[in-house]
Amino acid sequence: MDLITIIIISVGLAMDCFAVSISAGTTGLNFRLKNLVLMALSFGVFQSVMTLMGWLAGSGFKSFIESFDYWIAFGLLAIIGAKMLKEGLKKDSGYKNDYTSGKVIILLSFATSIDALAAGVSFSVMKSGLLMPVLMIGAVSFAFTILGGAIGKKAGQMFGKRAEIAGGLILIGIGVKILLEHFNII
Repeated sequence: MDLITIIIISVGLAMDCFAVSISAGTTGLNFRLKNLVLMALSFGVFQSVMTLMGWLAGSGFKSFIESFDYWIAFGLLAIIGAKMLKEGLKKDSGYKNDYTSGKVIILLSFATSIDALAAGVSFSVMKSGLLMPVLMIGAVSFAFTILGGAIGKKAGQMFGKRAEIAGGLILIGIGVKILLEHFNII
């Protein structure tokens, strides 16, 4: 597999990380550089590890995970998106959910990396190399998460609760998109 193809696949896989980090950035809560870097590292590592797992598992695992992977991704993104939407719609009580907490970052990392598992399986089937795709996918996911988080933080500062509502809707929309793609509706 050539470098251009690996870059295109990496960017495609990183788009969910980008959108999710924009959404998380809109909350503003604890979204300092340190938290953004931790989120980006988690997203990048999960993307790389899931690609590696898919490559190692080969086509046998693909048939197992394909039967429900879209439901897992949809469920996680819908739950977190709904929480953001709820926070954005309710009167300010002073309490906000922390979308930079370790638990939430792990859930988001897993939800956004399921596609990387399938990509890893396809790399295995095509008998392509492993090191370059795994490193590139992780690096591009890291970079897109940093960019998305910075954009989301700025949007959150400019638009307040409306940005958090939009962020929740984006997460739910990504989950719905995953379902629609699975059922070949889009």
